[in-house]
Amino acid sequence: MQDVSNKSSSAIREIFGTDKALIGMVHCPPFPGAPRYSGAAMDGIYDACMRDADALIKGGLHGLIIENHGDVPFSKPEDIGHETAAFMSVVTDRIARATGMPLGINVLANAPLPAFAVAAAGGAGFIRVNQWANAYVANEGLMEGRAAEALRYRSLLRSEHIKVFADSHVKHGAHAITADRTVEELTRDLAFFDADVVIATGQRTGNSATLEEIDQVGTATSLPVVVGSGVTPENVASILERTDGVIVASSLKEGGVWWNPVDPVRVKTFMEAAAPALQP
Repeated sequence: MQDVSNKSSSAIREIFGTDKALIGMVHCPPFPGAPRYSGAAMDGIYDACMRDADALIKGGLHGLIIENHGDVPFSKPEDIGHETAAFMSVVTDRIARATGMPLGINVLANAPLPAFAVAAAGGAGFIRVNQWANAYVANEGLMEGRAAEALRYRSLLRSEHIKVFADSHVKHGAHAITADRTVEELTRDLAFFDADVVIATGQRTGNSATLEEIDQVGTATSLPVVVGSGVTPENVASILERTDGVIVASSLKEGGVWWNPVDPVRVKTFMEAAAPALQP
C-alpha cells in the first residue's frame, strides 16, 4: 500500500507556524461522572487546567493538547457520557480565549467523535486519536480503528479544517491482532485513512519510543511525525533531529508525575534542552 499523503502541505507548519513543534499536555482533573471525581467545584477544575496551560505557554511551548486523563479508568468510546464532551468544551473554550494558541483534543479512550465535537465547539485545530486504523487489545478491551465514522462525523460538523494526529503502534496495549503487520505497514495505514500527522510512542505514558522505532515510522510515511511519550530534556534534541515535533507531558510536571501540576522550572529546563534542535 502506498503512502498517498503529501508532506509539502505539512499540518505541523499549518497549525503551529513552525517546522518543529513542541506540544504540551493539559491533563484535566477528573470530571463529574468519572470514578475519581470527588465533588470538586467546576471552577476549581477549570482553574487547574488554566494554570497548567498558562505555565506551558509562558514557558514557550508552541501549542497544547487538552485531555481527560483524570477520568481513569477510561471508558470505551461507546460508553463515554455526554458530560465529558460538555466539560472539555468549556475547558477548551476558556484556554483558547485566554491564550490564542493552537490547541488539540484527546478524549480517552480512543474517542474521535467526542474529540471532534469538543474541537469544533471550543476552537481547537486538531485531535489526537490513539487507534485510528486497525485494532488492538487495550487496557479497556478491544479497540478498533474509528477513522471511517469519525471522518464522516467531521464532515457532518463541517469541520474539515480540524486535523487528525494518529498514533502508530499505539501504547497501553497488545498488538497480537496485527502481529503479522510491520510498524511500517501500520504507519502507512494511517495515511491511507487520511490522518494528517503520525505519532510514535513508547509502551505507556512516560515511556519513550526507541530511536529505531521512530526511524521505522519516519521512513514509512511522508506525513509529519511527532513523538508522543517519554520526551525529556535528555532525549529531546536527538528526537527532534528525526521528527517534526514532540508531545511532552510527564517530564514537565512536578516530580515528573503526570497527575501533578506543571512545574515552570522543569519547563524552562526542557526548553533550553530543545532550543538547539529548533534552530533553522
